[in-house]
Amino acid sequence: MRLLGAIFAGGTSRRFGGDKALATLHGKPLIQHVIDRLAPQVETLVVCGRDWPPYPDLADRPAPGLGPLGALCAALDHAAAHRFDAVLTSGCDLPYLPEDLAERLSGDGARVAAGQPLLGFWPVKLVRRLEMHLAAGEDRRMSTWLTIAAARTIDLGLIINVNRREDLAALE
Repeated sequence: MRLLGAIFAGGTSRRFGGDKALATLHGKPLIQHVIDRLAPQVETLVVCGRDWPPYPDLADRPAPGLGPLGALCAALDHAAAHRFDAVLTSGCDLPYLPEDLAERLSGDGARVAAGQPLLGFWPVKLVRRLEMHLAAGEDRRMSTWLTIAAARTIDLGLIINVNRREDLAALE
């Protein structure tokens, strides 16, 4: 199976009060922690919503400003165009991703980590359904999309998510 990794890094980080992707943990930006954990598990990586060379930067599809679902749609479209089978996704604020994430989430349909819906496995065949959903101006909540995609929730145990500066300080 050809697996593309996609990191969502285009959010506004309102709760954090600054650019989360660039916030440092142990001297390294949060996004780099995610790259270091995700890259060995996939064939290649893309970053959605941010220029982070050498990885391609994907803009939301089918239009800008669609949040995580726009990023997911862009990643699925890129994967389809490059003949990947599925996309493994993560937010840029999950510095301690499981090293066996791909193995634990991969399966016969869409799957997401319990409590972390941006941490998911998405078969490429979902791209047109998601495009149509977004183009129709439908509900852009991830929870709605999880129902439409019939995504299974997988318990991966505790996944550390950095949402606020206090969360980051607690990890130092």
